[in-house]
Amino acid sequence: MAPIDNDAVVVVVEGEPPFYDKLHTDYIVGLASKLDAETSYEGAVTEHLRMSGVYWSLTALSLLKSPQQVDELMGITAPKDGRPSLIDWVMSCYDERVGGFGGNVGHDAHLLYTLSAVQILALANEIDRVDKDAVTKFVASLQQPDGSFAGDEWGEIDTRFTYCALSTLSLLGRLDAVDVDKAAEYIIKCRNLDGGFGCVVGAESHAGQVFCCIGALSIAKSLHLLGDGANLLGWFLSERQVDSGGLNGRPEKQADVCYSWWILSALSIMGRVSWINGDKLATFILKCQDNEDGGIADRPDDMADVFHTFFGIAGLSLLGHLHRDNVKGEYRKIDPVYALPTDVVKRLGLQAQVLTRNGETVNERLGGYTIYNEDEKE
Repeated sequence: MAPIDNDAVVVVVEGEPPFYDKLHTDYIVGLASKLDAETSYEGAVTEHLRMSGVYWSLTALSLLKSPQQVDELMGITAPKDGRPSLIDWVMSCYDERVGGFGGNVGHDAHLLYTLSAVQILALANEIDRVDKDAVTKFVASLQQPDGSFAGDEWGEIDTRFTYCALSTLSLLGRLDAVDVDKAAEYIIKCRNLDGGFGCVVGAESHAGQVFCCIGALSIAKSLHLLGDGANLLGWFLSERQVDSGGLNGRPEKQADVCYSWWILSALSIMGRVSWINGDKLATFILKCQDNEDGGIADRPDDMADVFHTFFGIAGLSLLGHLHRDNVKGEYRKIDPVYALPTDVVKRLGLQAQVLTRNGETVNERLGGYTIYNEDEKE
């Protein structure tokens, strides 16, 4: 391991690895040039999901820097390093034929990339650039008679797409365009005996799907449908913590940094973050950092990538780790429902629902949401 660069260390807690703020910033800012290189293998195999990659990059950096700094570093609103502005690039991925966004220029529209595009526009305060009526029509057209959503015109059904649909419409202020109650009812049908949720009815429980389902129920203000199952789900999620302190997505799997987001966000919405050992999880995430080139990997000593970099930083934010030890106080907090900085959520006036129980106080970053008290359920 390389020696510690003091300029790259911002957060240091006794007994824990440092947080490499500067290295992560440099890693994220340098990704575009690496991926666009003609000889880049990574660029070739991730071409189809470039929209989500841009969202992960921007949001990760937005948790570390101010909006103005992110714009300057990434060229959000103005061309940079011979490339068009990121906003112009996002709009070039718009599929006028159906009204959604593809994962890259010339790619077919899909709910996954439509949400990422709208999230990027929200981050940049440029959401009015999108044709809200057309995107709303595209999303609404994908809802099925049972309340579920297809990802695109080819018809794959997945609870991920329900979250993407409701989150996109909420960001656009158009939730009334779909049958929200029916969407929530479908999600509950995907709940399993272990308390978790699968991608469709009867599918295996998976922590990633849990976030999508709980996030969608939160946006739909339908968390009350969990009933007594909230405790069982909390147990399922807390059982995902392994000896290393990291979290896995299913029983008997290795820990992976990305579940720091999928699981912590769901536990945050349900008011059960204390059900896992946050200090051990933070240490696991910090051990997954690349202390030479920046970025965060899925697990210690693996190669870093932007996907795990974003979810690792987001996990440290949800744990409060970055904020309690950041003397300068410049780090922005992430919202567990919309996966955007809390100041962006507040600016857009987004709404959702969270749970509380036993008289516990809701985390301040969720204070603007509707609170459902489990102790008062009928």
